[in-house]
Amino acid sequence: MKKWLLAVIVCSLVATGCSRYKKISDLEEADHSSEETKESTVAVSAQPKKPVKVKGIYISGYMAGSQGFQSILDKIEGTEINTVVIDVKNDDGRITFAMEGAPTVKEIGAEERYIKDMDALMAELKARGLYTIARVVAFRDPYLAEKKPEWSLKNKDGSLHRDNKGLAWVNPYRQEVWDYLVEVGTEASKAGFDEVQFDYIRFATDRSMKQVVFDEADTKGRSKTEVITEFIQYAYEKLSDRDIFVSADVFGTIIGSRVDAEAVGQVYHDMAQHLDYICPMIYPSHYGDGNFGIDHPDTEPYRTILAALELSKKDLAEGRKSGEKQAIVRPWLQDFTASYLKDHISYGPKEVRAQIQAVYDAGYDEWILWSASNRYTWDGLLSKEEGKKEEKEIARVRQSREALTSPDETSAANSNAEAEEQERSKEAEKSLEGKIAVEETIRQEESMELKETVTKEKNKKTRKKPDVVIITTGGTGH
Repeated sequence: MKKWLLAVIVCSLVATGCSRYKKISDLEEADHSSEETKESTVAVSAQPKKPVKVKGIYISGYMAGSQGFQSILDKIEGTEINTVVIDVKNDDGRITFAMEGAPTVKEIGAEERYIKDMDALMAELKARGLYTIARVVAFRDPYLAEKKPEWSLKNKDGSLHRDNKGLAWVNPYRQEVWDYLVEVGTEASKAGFDEVQFDYIRFATDRSMKQVVFDEADTKGRSKTEVITEFIQYAYEKLSDRDIFVSADVFGTIIGSRVDAEAVGQVYHDMAQHLDYICPMIYPSHYGDGNFGIDHPDTEPYRTILAALELSKKDLAEGRKSGEKQAIVRPWLQDFTASYLKDHISYGPKEVRAQIQAVYDAGYDEWILWSASNRYTWDGLLSKEEGKKEEKEIARVRQSREALTSPDETSAANSNAEAEEQERSKEAEKSLEGKIAVEETIRQEESMELKETVTKEKNKKTRKKPDVVIITTGGTGH
């Protein structure tokens, strides 16, 4: 066993271009024994927790387990990208690799092993110097809901509740669901991931939710926002003990919008108190016409991202409590063309870079690009060397501004800026109020596209021709 493990590690360090995990067509092969998994995962997860200024991209579980991922990794090499966010529990509720120490995962048969050899994949990612984030879709889990209906949302007639896409959701009030998510996060930690990132950490929002009833034995008098924050706190306490960072994705429109926050259960500044990172999904395409005073937000990526992050700063500043921690803001950015919108533009290098620049101009340093199809605009990214120079220049400019501004000037500037920001925030909050349903619909469309992409790729596997996954460079995705 030790010889086998040594061979894998040496291979990953010396020849990072070779394939270290099997094709999707090999899913029927025998799994690693629990002893093998235990030995090798300890080897890759024993590093102390070290924060990284993330510049990342999202990778589906299917892509991570395919030969096409090698092409993506090769394209990452030499760019400013230093992080990959990989599906560990996907939008269908399926676990993307073997989890030997997860009893509930085993009990319900949740594994769909797209990633055949997680140990080898993680070894390669570490050898390439990449920070790894495990994406765990939380409460929208149609698979768990079907397998454990007693843990799921129910209609007044006792039937399993389904959203407008026919998908069942689990009940965020159920402790068993919390423990299941922590179980998955724990296994991600054992596999060597640096961070667990929860997505869909909220309630469903479509109109059919009016039919859902909640048992007082489950709610215990807690509101939606209270229970979501409680889960965040619970998961953070459980997982941070394993020396792993914890983050959560949130709807961009809940920032500054009381109506939307209560609808989904996400209070931005409350959640930020119990996380290492908070990741607002502020894709320009997710904002409706007129939001932030912008006629068509998708057509003005820089202004939209800057306005959203200014609102983020205001919300967090107001919610900050003395002596308490607050999560680092790391927004999701758009790397796809929202062709489903009447008023949209094609997203390419210029639009991707404009969003990244807005992040920096808002005073933040981290970001992740989203493309459901995993086709990224590589021409919109800097090289590693250019990225380092940019970081130094940003730091220099920020320090210079602080040094050149006198206390009196700072006070006056802050007062004027605060007044202007309050006015902008009022308009922004007014424009965002009640927009959550629009964002929910868009996310469902993205999820369906991702599912269609996976289905098409699976169908290709039935052919007798060699498996090929085409990766388009410079594509606008979505």
